[in-house]
Amino acid sequence: MKTALLQITSSDDPVENLDMVRAMAADAAGQGARFILTPEVTNCVSNSTTRQREVLQHEEDDITLAGLRDQAARLGVWVLIGSLGIKTHDADGRFANRSFMIDPQGQIVARYDKIHMFDVQVTETETFRESKNYRPGEQAVIAETDFGKVGLTICYDIRFPYLHAALAQSGARVLTVPAAFSPVTGAAHWESLLRARAIETGCWVLAPAQTGEHPTTRGKTRFTHGHSMVVDPWGKVLIDAGTDPGIHIFDLDDSSVTEARRRVPSLTHTRSFTGP
Repeated sequence: MKTALLQITSSDDPVENLDMVRAMAADAAGQGARFILTPEVTNCVSNSTTRQREVLQHEEDDITLAGLRDQAARLGVWVLIGSLGIKTHDADGRFANRSFMIDPQGQIVARYDKIHMFDVQVTETETFRESKNYRPGEQAVIAETDFGKVGLTICYDIRFPYLHAALAQSGARVLTVPAAFSPVTGAAHWESLLRARAIETGCWVLAPAQTGEHPTTRGKTRFTHGHSMVVDPWGKVLIDAGTDPGIHIFDLDDSSVTEARRRVPSLTHTRSFTGP
């Protein structure tokens, strides 16, 4: 099945970002893509809590979600909205970092809230505290599609092998890793982590990414690593999108999963153990 990763540079204006993604999705569908994936925080990249509170919306009101559901139905395609920053009704006012799988009728078939929060000090001058503004999810999610089971993860989740193993052992044959990766950690770890998760699980790993310098109206400018990737179930990188925004189309072949798992059936060799 023809599949498309959209590599984008979102601003902190959801209206502007929606127009960009809708146009790219239409282009991808015109090239034959039946499954289209967008990166993490498709609707808004911002370091400013004030700006996020101004422009983010609750799920039922979110213009990006509504717009891409409509686009999926118009184009007759599956769409993985890598994630949206979504307001919640939590007492502490934190947002959710939520991924959505949309079917060709525009219906939401799965939602996933990012479990692992990016709370790190990357360098002496670059610190992230995602849990300050976003509350972590608690539920692993597999989306049922007409091309197989898809395990949903987001960005920093890639560093936690047990999540991806659990998804694969529960039937996932494709793992999605939409991201807005730091350039520092991206250069050091991004490809290695994606390939490792593919090799360990015998899954396709699809990782649409934000890229470049993100325009802002408030707060500090943010930069992301880019390099959206497609890794096959044997661990081979089929696409590395570099750092320019664009559309990247490939054939998603389920038989590759069967073959990789036949050659190295490690998912069936898991054993319990005691210690250390």
